Amino acid sequence: MRVSVFGLGYVGCVSAACLASMGHEVIGVDVNQVKVDLVNDGKAPVVEERIGELSAEVVRAGALRATRDVREAIMGSEVSLVCVGTPSEPNGSLCTTYLERVTEQIGAALAERGGRSGRHTVVFRSTMLPGTCLNLLVPILEKYVGGTTGVDFGVAVNPEFLREGTSVRDFFDPPKTVIGELDPASGDVVAALYDGLPGEVFRVPVPTAEAIKYADNAFHGLKIGFANELGAVCQALGVDSHQVIDVFLADRKLNISPAYLRPGFAFGGSCLPKDLRSLVHAAQRADVSVPILAHVLPSNSDHLQRAVELVERTGKRRVGMFGLSFKPGTDDLRESPLVELAERLFGKGYDLKIYDANVSLSRLLGANREYIENRLPHLAQLLADSVDEVLKHAEVCLVGTRDPAVLSALPHGGADGSLIVDLIRLPDAESRRAEPGYVGLAW
Repeated sequence: MRVSVFGLGYVGCVSAACLASMGHEVIGVDVNQVKVDLVNDGKAPVVEERIGELSAEVVRAGALRATRDVREAIMGSEVSLVCVGTPSEPNGSLCTTYLERVTEQIGAALAERGGRSGRHTVVFRSTMLPGTCLNLLVPILEKYVGGTTGVDFGVAVNPEFLREGTSVRDFFDPPKTVIGELDPASGDVVAALYDGLPGEVFRVPVPTAEAIKYADNAFHGLKIGFANELGAVCQALGVDSHQVIDVFLADRKLNISPAYLRPGFAFGGSCLPKDLRSLVHAAQRADVSVPILAHVLPSNSDHLQRAVELVERTGKRRVGMFGLSFKPGTDDLRESPLVELAERLFGKGYDLKIYDANVSLSRLLGANREYIENRLPHLAQLLADSVDEVLKHAEVCLVGTRDPAVLSALPHGGADGSLIVDLIRLPDAESRRAEPGYVGLAW
């Protein structure tokens, strides 16, 4: 394919050279004449493992050249990769100045190009927040081209997962390829670019592709911060942190796995909250700052508060809750987020009915009974004997369980004026999402 790459920094330079080595005919574009001259001399404008040799090889073969002329690049290509920077503004917001400028230039060149050589596809590789492409860049293109996206030209988002220092290796052995497609034809063009590379390909809506890059980087930062904080606490307590992490990493069932990584409701129970509190307290006693660990419980509490606010926004007062124990298949109420939710709603004067097939006041013993008597002493008058009793009572139903008896009884459509507040993302959440009587916390 004939490809133009806009921006010859780390991402653009590596993308251009690697695509050229795969047999594509590539023209790089940059406003900086020094970068353009370096590429045309077969030299890489960045320091990066293998990029120098690769650039020399593809330039010598005539597969890669560079220019400052946007019009020349557009006329000589069928797909454009936009790899310009999106730095932070002083207030932390995303700077889209370079994106907007290059999009305007591409749009103007496409207008001049017209329909010659078939439909052109513009692919954004720059990191940008969800909504940037559809709400900012697509309107710019349509204004300058004077045409319609998906008809007169294609648009896609293709975030990169290249680590500086190993970016050439990462290009040829990617963890995944993500294609945010506005229409299937645009996605097909991007898929064809990387044909033959390993790794799973995900073709998703444009905003999803934009968000995936942020999910990855936020989690990578979180992992590094978590490891460093844990290391500091271990050192203060006289423990070898690398031994701890070696065993931690060996657990592929719960630790390094998809476990606990689905958006849902707050966590609770007799272990996680108390152990986090103990660890943070130990760090504080040792004068070790652990802002990530110290904010896990406040973050959890804020998420629980979002559920309270969903109920408040309905303006209704009769509330039903399905689920009370801290997780399915148990009657353990200790530090259950559903008990906390019930306590907050009851304290605000809501008329509450609760059903949990596993919870019976007469069977609660020991610390479990003591906990609920302290936190929700009115539980006896709030517990219902059946699903139907809750449904008849409630204008708003909070669903915090996947009990089959509850799921099969939940109404659809909101025709009777009742509302379902889904705390856990129900199995049929996707189909319920369009119903007027459904609100989801886990979207």
